[in-house]
Amino acid sequence: MIIPGMVSATFRDRPAEEIIRLCVEAGLKAVEWSENAHVMPGDREGAAKLYERTAKAGLLVAAYGSYYRLGQNEDVEGAFGASLVSAAALHAPLIRVWAGTEGSGLVSDEQRKKLAAEAGKICDMAGEKGIKVALEWHKNTLTDTNESAMRFLKETDHENLYCLWQPTVALGMKERVEGLDLLGDRLLNLHIYYWLEGVRRPFREGTEEWRQYLGHVDMEKERFGLLEFVMGNTREQFLEDARVLRELLEREER
Repeated sequence: MIIPGMVSATFRDRPAEEIIRLCVEAGLKAVEWSENAHVMPGDREGAAKLYERTAKAGLLVAAYGSYYRLGQNEDVEGAFGASLVSAAALHAPLIRVWAGTEGSGLVSDEQRKKLAAEAGKICDMAGEKGIKVALEWHKNTLTDTNESAMRFLKETDHENLYCLWQPTVALGMKERVEGLDLLGDRLLNLHIYYWLEGVRRPFREGTEEWRQYLGHVDMEKERFGLLEFVMGNTREQFLEDARVLRELLEREER
């Protein structure tokens, strides 16, 4: 089943308490708490208190959305360790990271090897805490194409490395569903939104498209489907999008 929730960076300028209230009002079940927006790296106490507030409201922590990027830190253990402190205090089942800072076409084989070695290192660190590592599926990183993403997973060759997935505008519809098929068991959560030609639109306009995506996702496996990128950044649009998402998931799971 897919558990509906939201990415807190959707409203990065609103306080965490408001995020929690919005989720409850919208009938959502989980939050991916975003680093810098609502939880700072290394803030064990703040993250622990946020976990308590989240759980008290009846919500699950879907993930910790860090902004740790491979290849950007000389002190890997220190930088990733700070994000991991917050993820662990949040009881997050996974921590989101980014596969570098450049598109795959700009990264040499030697650079890929270094990034893969670093990815393996942080996977070890997270694994010791019982936390999975998931790469953001995104342009201008090594997950900008299906081929590069799957190659990087193979290059890293670590059982604790997975991917999140979203319908990045850099890929066409055919490539998107092929990516979902290729990921298989390496697919964790979905980031859910609808853009038309790079412009945010109401999620209701994208339900047929998302029905196709969900047809390539194992609905028997539990994962989170997290709303992001609301048109106009309004509360009203968010509540409507959440309602449409819940109805879509209920239909698809019957």
